[in-house]
This record gives sequence, structure tokens and C-alpha cells, in this order.
Amino acid sequence: MQSFHPPQRTLMGPGPSDVDPRILQAMSRPTIGHLDPRFIDLMDEIKALLQLAFKTSNQLTLPVSAPGSAGMEAVFVNLLQRGDKAIVCQNGVFGGRMKENVERCGAIAVMVQDDWGKPVDLNKADTALREHPDAKLLAFVHAETSTGVCSDTRGLAALARAHDCLSVVDAVTSLGGVALEVDQWGVDAVYSGSQKCLSCVPGLSPVSFSDRAVQCIRNRTEKVQSWFLDMNLIMDYWGSGTRRSYHHTAPVNALYGLHEALVILEEEGLENAWARHLHHHKALVVGLEAMGLAMLVEEAFRLPQLNAVRVPTGVDEALIRAALLRDYSLEIGSGLGTLAGKVWRIGLMGHACNRRNVLLCLSALEDTLLAAGADIHAGRALKAAHAFYALKHP
Repeated sequence: MQSFHPPQRTLMGPGPSDVDPRILQAMSRPTIGHLDPRFIDLMDEIKALLQLAFKTSNQLTLPVSAPGSAGMEAVFVNLLQRGDKAIVCQNGVFGGRMKENVERCGAIAVMVQDDWGKPVDLNKADTALREHPDAKLLAFVHAETSTGVCSDTRGLAALARAHDCLSVVDAVTSLGGVALEVDQWGVDAVYSGSQKCLSCVPGLSPVSFSDRAVQCIRNRTEKVQSWFLDMNLIMDYWGSGTRRSYHHTAPVNALYGLHEALVILEEEGLENAWARHLHHHKALVVGLEAMGLAMLVEEAFRLPQLNAVRVPTGVDEALIRAALLRDYSLEIGSGLGTLAGKVWRIGLMGHACNRRNVLLCLSALEDTLLAAGADIHAGRALKAAHAFYALKHP
């Protein structure tokens, strides 16, 4: 066995995204104890930076020491008890994972189903809330990573409030990439991931709970089924000041990386980051459509950071992805669930969302498709993208 030296890739799949070199450098700094006074100072700064990123003043805002899936579980196990009822909106893979979490809490999942590639239908959600007035929460995905569709979080959160329900939002792919305003929209619980538009390494899940959600957690009549994810315990570790109750050994160096990622986001400006993602998304789509490829999601509901592209008839999508990785060290994603084999998922997330990557992806994808005999328009994609960039400025 020898030291592992990974290849240099350009990550344009559904995540992880390219990590900013500043973040990798930050993670290489000396490890200190997780109760060291300087580390506690860092924890306070991370909380403040996450509050800026989520646009919230929620005191219970912190990174769970595990990936976004654990952030999802942390929200559900803390808010739900056996016998509770939750309305879950599903329009892709990750709504289905919400259902799994609800049921594993011993709660009842009432499903609101929409076609994959379509946003959550507010009328269907409203109907479900009216038919189930005893529902405790309404759960939905803001940015569905499996399809590239963005749902109306503001509208859905307002519906939940109108029916005296808590709102639970999956923002794993949306945080830092599109507008997300937790306080203004009245979101009660939200979770995300470090490896998407924050361009940090995988392994951390920012979460935030409103005062209403915190009250729900504190008023539980039974213990949270997960000791590690119990916010009643974690609150005492991620509290304020120097007196912290030991809960677990935090991933110190990974948190250095998250801190740096959030500093980078603050330096750019949240709204500027949203605009950058939209700008390069439009250039990519112009190029893809000039090539003759079609998008899965209608323009009004597309996620700029996750682009679902229909695979041309007769093309083996897996062979194309393999060739891109082999010949260009370029990673794009495959479809999931009902979209497996039918779409590619091209990510433009965080540090990877830039002009160079857009042009690389268009060029490499065109060359690879032509070599495979696909019926596309040669020579048009780059011209269209360059023309877009010449006329538009972020």
C-alpha cells in the first residue's frame, strides 16, 4: 500500500463540487482540540456565517458533524414523535428520502406526488393540509437534485404557517446557489450540505431551526430516537460563550474548511453568488440547446446549479459519461430513479460555476457525442456560449 494521490478532476456532477484551493489550504492547518478556546471562537463565527448564508437570526443554527443526509435525519428525528403525521411533497428522489425518515420516526407520511421534473404543486399541498388538519409538519425539497427543479419555498412555507404546521425544507443543493431567505419566508427547519454550492468538502450539514421548531423539540414527551442527532444535547455543545457541554469530537479540520467556504461566500456577497450561478447557467443552456440537446425542466423552474439534460435518442449515456471522465477528467452525473438513463445532471456549483467550466463542458460533450455518432449540431455550442458571454455580464 502507498499514499493515495487522487486524479485532478473537474467536478460538474450533482456534487461534490470543485473545492476552492483556499478551503483545502484552510483544512491543512494544525488540528486543535474541539474544546480549545480558539476553536470555540471558531464555532461562534461559523454559526454567525451560517446565519448570513441562510438569511436567518435563528439561534439554533449549526453544522451537523455528518453529510446532508444526516442533516435531513436530524430535522425529522427531532421534530417528529411516534404517531405524528407529516405531509411530504415528492417530485424526485429526495422527497422519497423524506418519507423514509418520517416512517422511521414512527410517524405517518401523507404523500403529495408531482411528476419528476415539475415543481411541487401548491394547490395539492394546500388540499393535503386541509384534509389532514392534524398534520404536524409540511416537508418538501427546495432544490430537487435528482431533477434540477426548484419549488416555491416561500409559498409552501406560507401554506404551512396558515395551517399551523411546521415547514421542513431540504436546501442541500440550494444554499448559496439560489435565493433562500429562511426568516422572511417563515421556514421552520432547514438543512443543507457542505459539498454543493458552498464548495467545501463533503461531510458537514448546516441546519437551522426557528423558535417554533425549538419549542417543539423542547416540548417532546419522548426522547429523540438518535442520541447523536438529539438537538437537546447538541444545543449545549453549540451554545454561546466558553462554557460548552461535551457532546462529540467535532471534525475540527473539516470545520476550518466550512468556515473558509462561508468567508468566501460572505466576501462575494450572497446575492452576487446567486447572480453568478444564474449567469453561467444561462450560458450553458444556450450552448446545450444550440448543440441540439433539450432540458428536462421548464425554464421558469430550472435550478441554475443543477441542469438536467435529456439524453439524445440512441445514445448510451453511461458511455458518454465514462468517456468524459477518461478523456477530459470531467465528471457529470447520471439520472436517478425514473430518470435513470434518460438525463445527464450537469452541476454548476460554487467554485465550479465559472466560464471556463461552461466552455470546457460544452466542448467536451460535443466532441464526445460526435465521436459516438450522435445526431447533434456540430460547431454551434461554443459559438452560442461565447456570443452570450459577449453580450451579458454577471
